[in-house]
Amino acid sequence: MTLTFTVSPDFNTKYLPGWFVVNTLLQRQLGEGIHLETFDDFDALHAAMRADQIDLIYANPFDAARLVRDHGFIAVARPHQRPDEAIIAARADGAIHAVEDLRPGARIASTDNPDVHMMSMIMIEPADLDATNVAIQLRPNYVLVAKSVLTGEADVGFFLAETFDELSATVRNQLRVLVRSQIYVISHAFLIHPRIGDRFEALQRVLLGMVNDPKGRAALDDVGIQAWDPMDQEEVEFMIDLMVALTA
Repeated sequence: MTLTFTVSPDFNTKYLPGWFVVNTLLQRQLGEGIHLETFDDFDALHAAMRADQIDLIYANPFDAARLVRDHGFIAVARPHQRPDEAIIAARADGAIHAVEDLRPGARIASTDNPDVHMMSMIMIEPADLDATNVAIQLRPNYVLVAKSVLTGEADVGFFLAETFDELSATVRNQLRVLVRSQIYVISHAFLIHPRIGDRFEALQRVLLGMVNDPKGRAALDDVGIQAWDPMDQEEVEFMIDLMVALTA
């Protein structure tokens, strides 16, 4: 049986070749047929999740919570020292210097990344803004979010912090960071479907061992991850509870 592996669509596209390298390494180390399936957006990913087509996934926190809670997925590992944080940014030469400068009707460019959107919507609350009084402009990726802000189509943009930090210096220098979340404990997670739960120990051993192997380290570098840390059910349950509290 060939297993299907996928990665949350919010990854930087420059890492796409690296994920194919990781997939090849997993196949060789596990002795399994594994197909890497990528999705252009979260709607397509969520459709595959509902259709029960995913066996292994590097999921963002929102999807990890859903998969564990609703579908019994098992947490295997998380990226070392790589929490998910969000950034709200405006044009550097514009009149918006703080979130509190935003007004009802503010135009916000965002992707369909659910955890970044959730954190960012929480961070605009000090301006008395919420989903009822802002205009959300969905963009396919964070480069186009930045473009919307720089061209004046949007007043601010919501960004995954690590992706913002990887924008070119030319683009970053034209943007002003208004606020960056500091939650620290929410992160992507590597999960497996319960139907392949018997591979848990072998998969975790392969992932944690990548940092000690030259080919494994190269593969990690290719996807911007330092190393993998083990993740147990208690940790993922805590992350789920925190996300529920944040959205309450």
